[in-house]
Amino acid sequence: MKDKRVIIIGGGAAGLIAGAESAKRGNETLIVEKMERPARKLMITGKGRCNVTNACFDLNELISNVPTNPRFLYSAFSAFMPYDTISLIESLGVHVKTERGNRVFPVSDKAVDIVDALVKNAEMSGAVFKHGTVKAFEYSDGIISAVILEGGERLKCDAVAICTGGVSYPLTGSTGDGYTLAKSAGHTVTELKPSLVPLVASNNFIPKLQGLSLKNVSIKLFEGEKEVYRDFGEMLFTHYGVSGPIILSASAHMKSPRDKSYKLSLDLKPALDFITLDKRLVRVFEENNNKDFINSLSSLLPNKLIPVIVKLSGIEPSKKCNSITREERQRLVSLLKNIEIDITDFRPIEDAVVTSGGVNVKEIEPKTMRSKLIPNLYFAGEVIDVDAYTGGFNLQIAFSTGYLCGNNI
Repeated sequence: MKDKRVIIIGGGAAGLIAGAESAKRGNETLIVEKMERPARKLMITGKGRCNVTNACFDLNELISNVPTNPRFLYSAFSAFMPYDTISLIESLGVHVKTERGNRVFPVSDKAVDIVDALVKNAEMSGAVFKHGTVKAFEYSDGIISAVILEGGERLKCDAVAICTGGVSYPLTGSTGDGYTLAKSAGHTVTELKPSLVPLVASNNFIPKLQGLSLKNVSIKLFEGEKEVYRDFGEMLFTHYGVSGPIILSASAHMKSPRDKSYKLSLDLKPALDFITLDKRLVRVFEENNNKDFINSLSSLLPNKLIPVIVKLSGIEPSKKCNSITREERQRLVSLLKNIEIDITDFRPIEDAVVTSGGVNVKEIEPKTMRSKLIPNLYFAGEVIDVDAYTGGFNLQIAFSTGYLCGNNI
């Protein structure tokens, strides 16, 4: 005999785990998903490879990668750690590998393998899927007694979990439905902002670098004169500004760029200190003794970057390398170690990897994911006001909160 009738709203990462765990506990569990197939957003994570978690096995280190309401997640992370995620995925027949930054991917590099495994896990546990969009709740004696679907269908329930995600990547189904439902139940939703999002830059050289990808570079992020973040890795220039892993991570440390003054300092040669890079340039100029300055840098920089660096350096492009002064050369070293990029805005929230903001954590019990306002309402995943840095941490939040929610519903 089934214990309770549970409705999980949203068949993404959090909903799939919550649904599986709820069904394992003997609940008649229905996962209501608005898209034709579950976990559409999972399909595009990690550039279609699915960075499923981070192999960070220390609880405090895990917490340190969550800038927004980290303490709220202690119980969830303690209940379901990244090694639990890895164990679950591998038990479902998907082998994983760990890459730079402890990012965990399926060996196949196919996100669909992760999606299929999580859907299979929910179905094998006894959860049932239903295609539909929940538009409202029906109440009886202060608790939710039914959910109403678009079109008017009424589904009775004993408990409900909102696992609808945020508002980033709306084409995957994340269109903010969960916030509307939470508000209708009396919950507060904090300001929604993009996080892990590309950045808009105002420098006139930016469009000339569109499509240029840089590896092994470092950045420092400044708010006014104060350094607030630094990172090393890959970045990408776009027609509007900058993107790529280290840029997305930097964005999580920013408030609204429209209201504050932010700039990035880009070091193209972080492995070389000033003196070593200066010596390298001396060699480059000696090897290209009679060449024009603009034709001497191909061993040092990508071709697309050379005209921009030449212009920013203030050195005449046609100046012969043997005529470049020590002062000019050292000015060039300083430039290569510190290209300033003026940040004016985030890209739209629809372009963000995750939504920052959501259902106020003060209104949710951290040990159960249950609403403090409605006794049979639960939450899991991105709909809650928690978000983390890039590298698999946000998916781990979804799995951990989903696990806790499903086990307590």
